[in-house]
Amino acid sequence: MQKVFMTSDHHFGHAHIIDFEDRPFQNAEEMTEAMIAKWNAAVGKQDKVYHLGDFSFLNKEKTADILSRLHGYKVLVMGNHDRGRSRNWWLEAGFQEVHEHPIVYGGFFFLSHEPMYMNKHMPYVNLHGHIHGQKYEGNQYINLCVEHWDYTPVSFEALKAMVTPSEEQ
Repeated sequence: MQKVFMTSDHHFGHAHIIDFEDRPFQNAEEMTEAMIAKWNAAVGKQDKVYHLGDFSFLNKEKTADILSRLHGYKVLVMGNHDRGRSRNWWLEAGFQEVHEHPIVYGGFFFLSHEPMYMNKHMPYVNLHGHIHGQKYEGNQYINLCVEHWDYTPVSFEALKAMVTPSEEQ
């Protein structure tokens, strides 16, 4: 049975992110190999992964090489660092789906790169990235940046278990 995973902000090839976010890697190559290994240890070949932006700073050939090594059917919700390249660029690099704007998943989860304002009466939980080691205030937000999840995609089942819809409270 296919599982669904969520993750964000790998910044493949971005050596400065190691210092900016105090990532535990010596260089970009070590970071790339560690994150590929963690992804593949969690995600099966038939699983689906929603990546909530800022995937790679590398050229198309190197980005395609990374994507070809990662397990699963890969969906990109474009982040601020991805938008300098076209939707087709990302598809040609190896994503199976690319969304330029946030999407609603499972009728209850709002998938975006940047945290989106959620009125407390809105029936959504915002799964997002962008702010790396920070946390957005409120229980309607889950930051999926890799820094919070040991550089590993998180199963949708685990995320769903973290929130309880208001009608079940």
